Amino acid sequence: MVNRRKVVAVMATLPLAAWGLATIRAQGQAATGLEGDTVPTADGDITIHPIEHASLVLGFGEAVIYLDPVGGAALYEGLPPPTAILVTHGHGDHFDLPTLEAIAGSAPILTSQEVFDKLPEALKANATALANGDETDLDGIAVRAVAAHNITEDRMQYHPVGVGNGYVLTLGDKLVYVAGDTEPTDDMLGLTGIEVAFLPMNLPYTMTPEQAVEAINTFKPAIVYPYHYGESDLSVLETDIGDHTELRLRNWYPNGG
Repeated sequence: MVNRRKVVAVMATLPLAAWGLATIRAQGQAATGLEGDTVPTADGDITIHPIEHASLVLGFGEAVIYLDPVGGAALYEGLPPPTAILVTHGHGDHFDLPTLEAIAGSAPILTSQEVFDKLPEALKANATALANGDETDLDGIAVRAVAAHNITEDRMQYHPVGVGNGYVLTLGDKLVYVAGDTEPTDDMLGLTGIEVAFLPMNLPYTMTPEQAVEAINTFKPAIVYPYHYGESDLSVLETDIGDHTELRLRNWYPNGG
């Protein structure tokens, strides 16, 4: 393909530790020791480390940001501890209290009101609830909560309007968008200047791959990672995304789907 469009599929049998054999950009190691894909910024690289399904870790300088950490503490053994945790909403594949209690330490937690209300007092002490549109700062990293909900009538019960968040993080001079569980909302389609986007597709809960293609071709992130995709057929992304976006297919199910 021309321009920036590159696709690399990491086979399901490939262990995470072997990513360096199958990635499209030079992979690196953040100052924290986190390994994964890297995205350059004016202030150093962003490191992207998928965990499983909808869970991931971002490294940037000394910051280690866990997003929707679930699955038990063992999944995070050997990783640097979080300096911040973001939780999009209260579904069990995004929010798991035993996992949070095991890994959070004193890290600040940003989340939705729904999740905040479910936290024990020890975690609430370090937590902040954000509504759609709210903005805050994590040690110099700007975070904005954006709407994350269904728009198709027969799916609205899964993710009602105003309950869940997606997040846009400013890392150096780059914007990273983690969508959470959502279809293409007005907030998503109105985004501009996104360097990296993580988009879900898994019926009936989030987008179809075709909806994802439409969204990508509307807000045009420089790089897109499909995640939360389960058994979805992602082939339409390989053929129908414009040259403005680099598609990065990675193994989000190292332990099987």
